[in-house]
Amino acid sequence: MDAIQQNLLEQVAGLHEIPAGAYNIRANGQMAGRNTTANIDIVSKEDKSGIDIRIKPGTRSESVHIPVVLSQSGLKESVYNDFFVGEDCDITIIAGCGIHNGGSQASEHSGIHRFFVEKNARVRYVEKHYGAGDGNGERIMNPTTEIHLAQGASLEMETVQIKGIDSTKRVTAATVAHGASLVIREKIMTHGKQYAETDFVVNMEGEGSSVNLISRSVAKEHSRQLFKSRIIGNSSCQGHSECDAIIMDDASVSAIPELTANDIDANLIHEAAIGKIAGEQLIKLMTLGLTEKEAEEQIVNGFLK
Repeated sequence: MDAIQQNLLEQVAGLHEIPAGAYNIRANGQMAGRNTTANIDIVSKEDKSGIDIRIKPGTRSESVHIPVVLSQSGLKESVYNDFFVGEDCDITIIAGCGIHNGGSQASEHSGIHRFFVEKNARVRYVEKHYGAGDGNGERIMNPTTEIHLAQGASLEMETVQIKGIDSTKRVTAATVAHGASLVIREKIMTHGKQYAETDFVVNMEGEGSSVNLISRSVAKEHSRQLFKSRIIGNSSCQGHSECDAIIMDDASVSAIPELTANDIDANLIHEAAIGKIAGEQLIKLMTLGLTEKEAEEQIVNGFLK
């Protein structure tokens, strides 16, 4: 891999070298490296681009890295990755995609991930998006995530998109069974004329199931953001959706939370707040010697931390 691709790997997966454990590294549409372990198998799909990751029941304290990097201007790809997590597992999955576009053609990655998490298994999933390059070609990412949580299973998902992506539409659909738990935290910052859309749909199918959707975003300059979340309570369950956004300059932010209760014991809550940085916050930091721009940056960084 060249220096550009190595930098992308570091940005999206924190990799300075080949990781320990299982991994599959994809660069410009091709496999750039793969390793399996006794408990984690990775196999290429035969009918389309992508991989199957199978994790044996009882696997604990292991990780899987599956980063994707694109440095070829004009490359567009759709990749299908399926995760089969056995019962009683406790694992971490590090994904993410970085695009460096130094040309005039749009580069696009659409990652379609499906999670089948079996009884009492625990998964921590981290996905980071990053864009760079001095070309005028767009950097586009459209991730789709499908989650199936069996009885007592849990998945904690963290998504981060802070820099360089011109357009993204994230679609996440989940089914949560008896006693299962889903937590999703997303952090987004847009600037220029960038556009970011998030669409969450969660079906609460089992008694004692829970979901917590938390979105924090900052929209600068002329960028636009749209946050949509829908929680459907079909059982005795706990559901919470929260969207907090800072709007700056001439940006636009829309939040559309929706709750549907189909069971008398479904307890569903949504919260949404959009606003500018409070003047007193800026003044307080500026009295400590910061410029207005420095104060804004510090507030934004703290908000997205």
